[in-house]
Amino acid sequence: MSMIRDLRAVVRPSSRVSLRKESGPYDATRDPATTTAVVDCAVYRDGRRLVTEGGPLTPHEAMRLVRRDGGFVWIGLHEPNEAEFAGIAREFGLHPLAVEDAVQAHQRPKLERYDDSLFTVFKTVHYVDHDELSASSEVVETGEVMCFTGRDFFITVRHGGQGSLRALRHRLQDDPELLAKGPSAVLHAIADHVVDGYIAVADAVQDDIDEVETEVFSPGRKGTPRGTDAGRIYQLKREVLEFKRAVSPLLRPMQLLSERPMRLVDPDIQKYFRDVADHLARVQEQVIGFDELLNSILQANLAQASVAQNEDMRKITSWAAIIAVPTMVCGVYGMNFDHMPELRWKYGYPLVLGITVALCLGIHRTLKRNGWL
Repeated sequence: MSMIRDLRAVVRPSSRVSLRKESGPYDATRDPATTTAVVDCAVYRDGRRLVTEGGPLTPHEAMRLVRRDGGFVWIGLHEPNEAEFAGIAREFGLHPLAVEDAVQAHQRPKLERYDDSLFTVFKTVHYVDHDELSASSEVVETGEVMCFTGRDFFITVRHGGQGSLRALRHRLQDDPELLAKGPSAVLHAIADHVVDGYIAVADAVQDDIDEVETEVFSPGRKGTPRGTDAGRIYQLKREVLEFKRAVSPLLRPMQLLSERPMRLVDPDIQKYFRDVADHLARVQEQVIGFDELLNSILQANLAQASVAQNEDMRKITSWAAIIAVPTMVCGVYGMNFDHMPELRWKYGYPLVLGITVALCLGIHRTLKRNGWL
């Protein structure tokens, strides 16, 4: 699926440069970002990460090195605030609207093109393991990854506890032939990584839906109220809807990246976005199917509950009809009239009692034969 697996890695030793010795002492007042938000910052040239003698680079130093000697810089940030991101935005000339979206988060997946950069928003999805699905279980947890792609820079802004890109960065660093393609190769790798996560979550959600479907259509256990699965089905439907909000809006951006020539996307990389779009379309079809299937399961569950209530009402009505016979007889003989038939007869009481029992048994047999009891 991924170009990362298609291209063979050619691992070479990392280059070492001395930025601080060649460029003079570092001035902290010129650094556009604080260290609290920056997760990693590195310069890549010819697919290899440059290692500086003075330790990790700051964003200002990395960009100064790129502008001097070529390559591109990849900066990773985690939940930066406005002040932490303002300096980086000025340094790289990011559009104010994209900067606002990156800081505030809670954006729909999208692709926006500005003069010198692309702004892409991905929704990351993580499946939450649970021993038993309940009406309050969290099934999927979402996060966000915003990507700024430029000619000589790539910036990721991550929100949420899930969706770390550290392992992806290390994997790309082991594939210098791919990294040599530039920032667009990193954009493709992140898109591929996110969609792979969707596929894994879709498979896990499918197992939950299968479990609920089996329980709804299997014979109810004795003592278990029927219709109690509605809360679990509704909760699962809400989680699927959250999943759908992450998947569906991303399909159009992936199609644009795969179909339209873009100045900032390497032509050799662009064709691999088609593969990502195909896998994303498959996941979207699965999620839409999940939603429709859960609707059917919920309707079937409610129908079963309605049928069960009707059966209970028929049983109650049947017993009420049976009890009505002795009630009527007792009511008649409870009237204090002097001239009632068989009041002085020795066998009057057993006769009335026998007739009452016979009538009750007859009614019970008739109702049971008709399926009411």
